[in-house]
Amino acid sequence: MKLEEIKNRTNEAVSYLVEALEKGQSEVLSEYLNAMARFHQYSFGNIMLIARQRPTATRVAGIRTWNSLGRFVRRGEKGILILAPMVGGENQQSDAVATEIATDNAADERKREAQLYGFRAVYVFDVSQTEGKELPSLTDVEGDVSGYRERLVEYVESKGIKLSYSEKIAPAKGLSSGKRITLLTGMQPAEEFSTLVHEMAHEMLHRSERRTLTNKEVRETEAEAVAFVVCQSIGLETGTASEDYIRLWNGSAKLLQESLEVVRRTASVILGGIVPKPAATIDGDAVANLQ
Repeated sequence: MKLEEIKNRTNEAVSYLVEALEKGQSEVLSEYLNAMARFHQYSFGNIMLIARQRPTATRVAGIRTWNSLGRFVRRGEKGILILAPMVGGENQQSDAVATEIATDNAADERKREAQLYGFRAVYVFDVSQTEGKELPSLTDVEGDVSGYRERLVEYVESKGIKLSYSEKIAPAKGLSSGKRITLLTGMQPAEEFSTLVHEMAHEMLHRSERRTLTNKEVRETEAEAVAFVVCQSIGLETGTASEDYIRLWNGSAKLLQESLEVVRRTASVILGGIVPKPAATIDGDAVANLQ
């Protein structure tokens, strides 16, 4: 399959989201944001491709990876088309491929030293399309932010941001004021966690030139979307509040794509700072460890 066709499919996925929002189908946006939460380490284009082709996907990998885990793709299942990087060393031929599915970060020194010289189309399959050995549960958070909250606080403070608590900011749950975040006292742990992610997103996104390029509605929805993705990614139940609140679409497919890419990148950075790094490679294949 030619890269031009992949590009067209990616653009079609974005257009589908825009059209759905035009028609008031906000649940489609929720599907795409949930895909970001489950696949935050993927490129924006691959997230859009996965969400469009199989919005219910939770863990994806190539056939070789599933086989190595004792699982096998059921006959007749249709693969999910994504782009994989083609990586090779100085002495390798241009047809060498170092990985089966695309990720944003190198998994080991070998990949970091290799050169990226292009992309190719590959097919991955969701765990629901396979059968075989049971996979171990990779997270048992289920609404409990123990550990994650402490690591988030450490991450925030490591960026030179002072964190404090106050009753005086009510009814606001949190305030970001440039290198300072204030949270409302007395919130439940999960709510406090989500609020802190929201305010940290403001610190990361909206204390620079981007602030002058966006209005308040866009800034608030971007921050809320980041909180939604991070919370979903670690297993917190978010209810429907975020779905009702988020309004990323601003009349333009280009603006929508830019906002969603900003959300994906910011959520990925925060998750990278608070989620322990799992060993997720087997014979060069990366598996999305997701719940």
